[in-house]
Amino acid sequence: MTLTTVPERSGLDSRPAAGTPARRRRRPGLTGWAYAAPTALFVLIFFVTPILLVGRMSVSDWGLFAGNRGLNAPENFIDVAEYRLFWPAVWFTVKYTVLTTVILLGLALLMALIVQESSRWTGFLRTSFLVPSALGLASASLLFYALYSPQSSPFGFLGVSFLGTPTAALWSTVVLIVWRFAGFYMLLLLVGLQGISADVYEAARLDGAGRWQTFRYVTLPLLRSSIALCTILCVTGSMLGFDQFYLLTKGGPDNSTLTIVQLIYNFAFFGGNNLGRAAALSIMVLAALLIANVLQFRGLRGKEG
Repeated sequence: MTLTTVPERSGLDSRPAAGTPARRRRRPGLTGWAYAAPTALFVLIFFVTPILLVGRMSVSDWGLFAGNRGLNAPENFIDVAEYRLFWPAVWFTVKYTVLTTVILLGLALLMALIVQESSRWTGFLRTSFLVPSALGLASASLLFYALYSPQSSPFGFLGVSFLGTPTAALWSTVVLIVWRFAGFYMLLLLVGLQGISADVYEAARLDGAGRWQTFRYVTLPLLRSSIALCTILCVTGSMLGFDQFYLLTKGGPDNSTLTIVQLIYNFAFFGGNNLGRAAALSIMVLAALLIANVLQFRGLRGKEG
């Protein structure tokens, strides 16, 4: 019988061959990068690049038609802060944000508690509360503009000017936003309520807790994450409010309902067509949103701790 001697591998040939476990372990990583690449490319093109461009414009003398006329930092930021309508717009945006957030989340929580348990009218109520959320904000604004207009309003016989005074214009817009978004936030809070185990409520009842005590010491603490999410979304959306005011009030009467985003629009397309000032104000709004969101997240972590 003849024995065949297999030559030993040299040190140079000690690498794992194709299909070995070492190479198979690298495949999931490559597959993950392949799946993530389209999203990463999308974010790079449509998010990171515009932010970098806005940052470049904010420190440049950049006209709408003339283009970049050179760096002028920090002149744009100083001009924005010294503009006569800047601080009134900031104050109105903050006031509108606080009013909308408090009323909207309070009403949404009440609606979620009403439709939490199944009953004869639960399906009808859930649908009725959620239907306005299917309407676009611009369409809802035009609908309410027709309701508020003296020529077409069914409430014209009351003789009320819904958009004629600063206070009336503010509250008329708040009513529109609450009507449009209450159902959406109700849905988010309802999901959080249904995630609370029935055993927790049963234990509270066995301990002698009433409805108010159960709501305060059981429901609200366990619903904190959902409330925090709704608060962040509501604050961000309110601070970026534009459509409703542009279609309803045009910033009037007498610039009393002018928001920060409307001011950005005016800087860019009116008042000199200055994209540099508009970009500077956009950077300031972005910084304010980041600070507000960070404070909310830190507040949530602190309470949970």
